[in-house]
Amino acid sequence: MTKVGVLGAHGRMGMLACTAVEAADDLSLEARVGSGDPLDMLSGVDVAVDVTRPDAVLSNVEWCVSHGINVVVGTSGVTADRLQRISEMLRHASEVGVAVVPNFSIGAVLMTRFAAQAAPYFESVEIVELHHPDKRDAPSGTATSTASKVAAARQQSGRGAESGPAEELPPARGQLVDGIPVHSVRLRGLVAHQEVLLGAPGEVLTIRHDSTDRASFMPGLLAALRAVGSRPGLTVGLDSLIDL
Repeated sequence: MTKVGVLGAHGRMGMLACTAVEAADDLSLEARVGSGDPLDMLSGVDVAVDVTRPDAVLSNVEWCVSHGINVVVGTSGVTADRLQRISEMLRHASEVGVAVVPNFSIGAVLMTRFAAQAAPYFESVEIVELHHPDKRDAPSGTATSTASKVAAARQQSGRGAESGPAEELPPARGQLVDGIPVHSVRLRGLVAHQEVLLGAPGEVLTIRHDSTDRASFMPGLLAALRAVGSRPGLTVGLDSLIDL
């Protein structure tokens, strides 16, 4: 039985995570940690899931790593700089695993994989991501990850990584991420949605994923909790945790 603690336990994702862990036969919910609660409530757990805020992630991960606790990070806004700092923390804790997962949805992970497979065959690629207005980061972690993988696939194929113009885009054209234009929409009523638009002369391929309920994130979250302990070091994305 894997002992689990949830950081951000009283938020929407945190409450869902607690319910999902409690319903799992092989996981045991040992700690519900809310804002202002001491982190030593996590003492004795095997793995912690962080669904808090971008400004709290690094301190939470540092505490867990220093206490030998594996971590699954599902909080938005984990930038490349923050990933580098997590890697540095893990240099002195070789047996601890930290998984940073931009999106726990299996469908979203497959969308990114399909987009990367298709990208070398099209002249142009653009990404539109749509979320609720309470999401703090833009573009989303999923869109950033998708753009990076699309760019890498294009580069490897010999087409060239960039899809948009090399110069800075006008504000209405979104933001370049590894040369791929990404557009962010924040609108009440949305949960998490993304379209990858691929264009060539005379045709357009659209790959779209929609999460209409946060329950869609729970199977991936549970898979990450089960896998992270067997993967020391830093893992980014759900792909390798589900052997995709």
